[in-house]
Amino acid sequence: MSNIPIRFRRLSARAILPAYQTPHAAGMDLAACIDAPIVLQPGDIALVPCGFAMALPDGFEAQVRPRSGLGAKHGISMPNTPGTIDADYRGEVKVPLINLGRQPFTIEHGMRIAQMVIARVERAEVIEVGELEDTARGVGGFGSTGFIGGAAGVRATTNES
Repeated sequence: MSNIPIRFRRLSARAILPAYQTPHAAGMDLAACIDAPIVLQPGDIALVPCGFAMALPDGFEAQVRPRSGLGAKHGISMPNTPGTIDADYRGEVKVPLINLGRQPFTIEHGMRIAQMVIARVERAEVIEVGELEDTARGVGGFGSTGFIGGAAGVRATTNES
C-alpha cells in the first residue's frame, strides 16, 4: 500500500486536519470546525464546516461517509452518502449531516462527524450506440435477481408481463 500525498490548507486556526484513528482504518475522520454548537432537531439537515481545504491529485476523489457510531447511537447520517469531493475542488470541506433519530443532537467544535476515504477514479469515454449486447439479466431492474432472506420475504415485482 502506498501513501498518496494530499496537501491541506487550514482556513481556521482551530481546524483539525483529517486523521486515521487506527493503523488499518480505511477512512480519515473529519472534525467539525464551528464557533458555536449546532443543534440538529429530528429531520434537520446542517452543512457542517471542517475548517480546511485540500488539493487531491488528479485521478483521485475523496468519498465522505457517515461515521457508523453516530448513525447507530444517534441516527446521524449524511443525506448524500457517500459524498464526492473532486480533485479540482479547492473550497472548504463541509459535511451535510441529517438527524434521522428521535432526539435532538448537538454538534460541537472538534467532534468527529464523518470519515473521508481517498479513492482512485477512472474517466469513462461515452460511446453512443444503436443497440447493446444481450445479457442473462437483460432489462430486469429492481428485485429482478430475487432476494435472500428478508423479514417478510418480500420480493419486488414489476408491472411487466
